[in-house]
Amino acid sequence: MFRNMVFRIMVYFFVSITAGSVCPVNASAEEPGGKTLKLESGLYYTIVKGDTLWDLSEHFYDSPWIWPDLWQKNQQIANPHWIYPGEQIRLFSREELKELVGPERPAAPEIAVPPPEPPYYLYPAINSVGFVRKEPVHPSGTIFKVKEDKNMISQGDLVYIRPIGDTTFTLGDRFTIYRALKPAKGTKTKADVGIQHLILGLVEITEGHSKFAIGRILQSFRSIEVNDLLMPYQVRSPKITLTQSKEGLEGKIIASEGDEIMFGEHAVVFINRGRKDGVRVGQLYSVYYQEKERIDPKAKEYVLLPPVDYGKILILHTEETTATALITKADRAIEPGAKIRSASP
Repeated sequence: MFRNMVFRIMVYFFVSITAGSVCPVNASAEEPGGKTLKLESGLYYTIVKGDTLWDLSEHFYDSPWIWPDLWQKNQQIANPHWIYPGEQIRLFSREELKELVGPERPAAPEIAVPPPEPPYYLYPAINSVGFVRKEPVHPSGTIFKVKEDKNMISQGDLVYIRPIGDTTFTLGDRFTIYRALKPAKGTKTKADVGIQHLILGLVEITEGHSKFAIGRILQSFRSIEVNDLLMPYQVRSPKITLTQSKEGLEGKIIASEGDEIMFGEHAVVFINRGRKDGVRVGQLYSVYYQEKERIDPKAKEYVLLPPVDYGKILILHTEETTATALITKADRAIEPGAKIRSASP
């Protein structure tokens, strides 16, 4: 390190650099006791905009941890965090540096470099995402009235809440407002897997009474009505870390959250696979179709053609036997019953 430092200082002695300038001052000065310092002991550096003692220590001495000693040798600097363009600082000589970084001086600590952040998908509407469950959630309470008897309950409104079961309300408690939807007629696929829970909003308890509580609507994702239900609020991160899909998994889309007949990109859908099948939040799956065709028009035998991917879904929420997903790509309209499979790498 010292050889490298001496070489660099000698270079700076003869050359002006763009980050500042180094010049000799009192090149052969005599110190008390008759000791004559070598040429580099009289080098001074002129500060330019953007310089710090940390950076200069690394630049001249190959170690940013020398900066306290650089400051100590320049007592004209009142605050080491504030150095100004045009100000000159004195650089160490080779002999001085040997004394500062002698064998008793502790080694500079190693700085751990954090690993790169894994890829993720940002979905700000994560708290509005519902789910399908075989058995409905046991509610904590229900809205039985809205202040001023408004027809449409929205953000900022005060609502009266009746507890259900042994629920007790505490000031500041937050609850998710939801509605349990029975499968519509003709939607056999969804009827096979459970009850849809439609997330409507978020409420915070502001006042408690012996038989009821009052809450303020903090967020309204959809229209909220009297008799809608409450369940405990759980924080969900909008940052969905992407992960590998379950190898060999196949399933189908049950329905969209809005029960549309056809849907495309950005629609929220439910699939008939869940945690027990290895489905996890952040996994990507392909939406595909596979046709069969007769090779010989005169023959009765059909063969399956290779599957064709035409969409992608991202898992946002998982239940035991189902999951909620976001359609991130759709080359054509997607319908309930569409097939899904593990995404190709």
